[in-house]
Amino acid sequence: MIGALARPPAAGLLLAAALAGCSGQAAPTIPGYVEGDFVRIAPEAGGRLVALSVERGGDVARDAPLFALDDRDEKAALAEAEAERAAAAANLADLTTGKRAEEISVYEANLAEAEAERTAAEQAYVRNQALETRAVSSAAALDQAKANLDAATARVDAATRTLAVAKMPARPDLIDAARQSLAAREAAVEAARTRLSRRSVASPVAGRVADTYFRVGEIVPAGSPVVALLPPENRKIVFFLPEPERSAVRPGTTVALGCDGCRAGLAATVSTIATEAEFAPPVIYSTGSRAKLVYRVEARPNEAALALEPGQPLDVTLTGAEP
Repeated sequence: MIGALARPPAAGLLLAAALAGCSGQAAPTIPGYVEGDFVRIAPEAGGRLVALSVERGGDVARDAPLFALDDRDEKAALAEAEAERAAAAANLADLTTGKRAEEISVYEANLAEAEAERTAAEQAYVRNQALETRAVSSAAALDQAKANLDAATARVDAATRTLAVAKMPARPDLIDAARQSLAAREAAVEAARTRLSRRSVASPVAGRVADTYFRVGEIVPAGSPVVALLPPENRKIVFFLPEPERSAVRPGTTVALGCDGCRAGLAATVSTIATEAEFAPPVIYSTGSRAKLVYRVEARPNEAALALEPGQPLDVTLTGAEP
């Protein structure tokens, strides 16, 4: 790849030769420099900085920890939300399963007692019928035995219904309300867990730690950057193109890069060219004044040039090669 960068494509050689032939000079070299598009990482909510896991000038991998803020309030909020969710879940389970086993056993005992009383009342009624038939017992005693049997039967029916109701779940509307309450508690737990997770911030990209803005123990306002990162691909080459060379350069044009102590074969590809010139008044330009016009140009460094550091001065040679 380095060799390829050191040898401009044939189109670049032809265009460079054309430029040189027209002017009688070599391809023009223009001063430039390296600039960086920094990624500044800030917390969504403010708080006290309790951990800073990176240092200025160090490299950081994607998803590596950067910094953490005090999370005691968020942990307490999560514990509270989880407790409320557990209470809502228990309430729903209670409404859908009926009474507890201990309560059911009490209702079953009441039913058994009522059935025993009904059996005794039936036996008394049968005896009184026999006695009344033989004129041994009065009609009043038979009527009383019948009334006792009817009362005992009614108690058995009431105990049976009470036991059935105890085994039934709650009304559908109450169960639906309990389910909605549980869903709300689930959402509250998830929100609390999200707020807690955001107190520890990881790197969204891999790159160089360009700067850190806070020290451990300081209060970080919401939205204030704590760390600035510079991914390799966010470096760009900036130079100002004189007006006479403007027509020879367009997005996609390859330029050669040189600097003190740099390896040979560095190059960049033009990405943007300013639409307006700088350092000249907005008048009808004469041939002499046009020579003073310059256009800001940005170029993305190719792989071998990604190691260049922001602020580094460069010599940019217009080779003119296009992909």
